[in-house]
Amino acid sequence: MIVHKELLESALDSLPEGIALLTDDGAIVFWNRAAQSITGYNGVDLLARPVPEALEPLLGGAGNGYPDSGETPDSSHGALVAIEHKQGHPVQAMARVVVLRDGLGSRLGTAAIFHPAESIDALPHGECGERSEIGDSLIDLEDRLATVHEDFAHGGMPFGVLWISVDQARGLRQTHGVMACEAMLEKVERAIANGLRPAEALGRWGEYELLAISHERTPQMLAAHAQTLAGLARTADFRWWGDRVSLTVSIGAAQAESNETLEQLLDRAQEAMVSSFDAGGNQIALAPGRQACSPS
Repeated sequence: MIVHKELLESALDSLPEGIALLTDDGAIVFWNRAAQSITGYNGVDLLARPVPEALEPLLGGAGNGYPDSGETPDSSHGALVAIEHKQGHPVQAMARVVVLRDGLGSRLGTAAIFHPAESIDALPHGECGERSEIGDSLIDLEDRLATVHEDFAHGGMPFGVLWISVDQARGLRQTHGVMACEAMLEKVERAIANGLRPAEALGRWGEYELLAISHERTPQMLAAHAQTLAGLARTADFRWWGDRVSLTVSIGAAQAESNETLEQLLDRAQEAMVSSFDAGGNQIALAPGRQACSPS
């Protein structure tokens, strides 16, 4: 049992996030190296002692946005808190407090998980991690779109596009940062790719979005296919900080029409996606034909 305890402590010590374990009466019983680095407080100074007032916002003190001790905190989001480093300077951190229970559901204590707020946005808004890889994917998809559109213009196979936006992406980036957003988008992309047919293509299309090229023969068939892909997106098993985040997508579907430029097709798909998102998300919107869009 002692060996198991040492293994667990070693694993928690290796994490980049600060980890603190507290008993039900609020005494700290574990404080990892990252927690010491972030706050300046050494575990020896804190273990089995009352929480210093400067650290209360970080560890779920009263009045800091966490529920009362008898309730389970909202585990889907963190809270941005301000604390005072042991050296006296202010530190902002993204923190979560999780209730720990035994196998019978009795409360054992709490775990606080936190990291510096500056790590939330290591990249400026409007950019994503792994930009070069995303850029290469975008170029490939643009080339594929151009080829398929030109083929269609010369009597080739019908095709349409699905402009896909992940409803939770912006909120997740704001609360958990770029890395969480990128990991979520990759999960959704893989889930949707499982529903594609051999001749179809899928790739990143902007900061929070994906684009799929489909060869359904009619707008109605394209919309039905979009419904299937949206269902697959909802099955994506995405977890962050140990919690499963439910995912949904808003999809704008547009079937290519004769004498329509690629830009016009993409504009119709994007407008349909925005309409779906503005209606609450988790919906499919079929773009009206160009004649229906044109003023009479």
